[in-house]
Amino acid sequence: MAGAYAILAVSIGSVIGALMRYGLSLSMNALAPHIPMGTLASNLIAAYIVGAAIAYFGSAPNLSPAWRLFVITGLAGGLSTFSTFSAELLTLLRDGRLGWSAGMLALHVGGSLAMTVLGMATVSLIRQP
Repeated sequence: MAGAYAILAVSIGSVIGALMRYGLSLSMNALAPHIPMGTLASNLIAAYIVGAAIAYFGSAPNLSPAWRLFVITGLAGGLSTFSTFSAELLTLLRDGRLGWSAGMLALHVGGSLAMTVLGMATVSLIRQP
């Protein structure tokens, strides 16, 4: 039965994350046609969620492992999108937009690392007495 709960947790989280990504793409990609802001927002938000979840779950050992699967593997995994980022980056490179390509690469990778650290720091600050 534990396997069924794990599959259910990942499945539900993935659906929610993917729908969030779809909504962000619909609402944000039209704002700046040369910069797919929905993909960037999806990746940065997912990185923040992962950081916060790692910090929280690390201090909540009695919490069911299904929650970690739901949040990190499902929700954040469905929300983030390395494949779309890669395709968009290659499109920029193919179009000769080297500056935009470098900027997007730096924003996605650097921003994701920064948001993961920020998520962990947020949970640490909230938990301080």
